[in-house]
Amino acid sequence: MAEVEYYGADWCSDCRRSKSLLTTLGVAFDEFNVEESKEMAEKAQSISGRTNIPVIRFADGAHLVEPSDAILHAELKLRGLIS
Repeated sequence: MAEVEYYGADWCSDCRRSKSLLTTLGVAFDEFNVEESKEMAEKAQSISGRTNIPVIRFADGAHLVEPSDAILHAELKLRGLIS
């Protein structure tokens, strides 16, 4: 299991942006498409308490919903996932 779980959908521009940042920074993540799986959509909602995506969950249980690139970058750095 990766240190990061990513819940999103291909049609979502915020999702594509966050996924691109994770990929560009070389962060390993498990990807779950909420559009292809009702169970994954429900899991993302149970994590965040909202229906907004992307939901990005870290191994410590903390999560972000629709983060800006700056916030996502800061959280990755805080957890030592990037330098």
